[in-house]
Amino acid sequence: MPTNPNDPRVKRTRQLLIQAFTELLEQKKNIYSISVQDIAARATVNRATFYAHFEDKFAFLECWMGDKFQNILKKKLPDYSITDMGDLRTLIQTIFDYLARFRQYITPGDRQFEPLFEVAMHKEVNQLLLQWLREESSPSVSQEKIEATALVISWGIFGSAVQWNRSPQNRTTEAMVRDVLEVVAAGLAPIME
Repeated sequence: MPTNPNDPRVKRTRQLLIQAFTELLEQKKNIYSISVQDIAARATVNRATFYAHFEDKFAFLECWMGDKFQNILKKKLPDYSITDMGDLRTLIQTIFDYLARFRQYITPGDRQFEPLFEVAMHKEVNQLLLQWLREESSPSVSQEKIEATALVISWGIFGSAVQWNRSPQNRTTEAMVRDVLEVVAAGLAPIME
């Protein structure tokens, strides 16, 4: 039976599991060595409870990263939303900064989880952009075009940050953020008029 994510008990249990994992990660210093049993034991729930909330460790890790990234965005963006180009710049800067910090803590054994974390982070970025574009786009723009624009822009921002983070060469974060914002603004212009 699927769990209701809005049920306070479900939220509390998920928070316990996330907190337990975070504590284990601080202790063990790598994701690879942390098992579902370790997480359940630290959270003082049984494995069946873990599996009632998450299909497997990968689904849990995607949720954990999404939650962690969402909390960072909530601190950086007022009302957890984008209202103007200044907020969009903040979003882009946050993504670049977060990926740079996150990469420092990934051990060689944890590299297998990077694509999973990237997908979780991208989902958050896409949702923020989609919400903003639905509110701010011209009334004549179709829902399909808004969704396609949010998807392309979110992958453009996120992909640029991932690529720069993997091989920054001699470009500063500020230069990359400025250039990405310029390209994004040009891509948004047709639906924001």
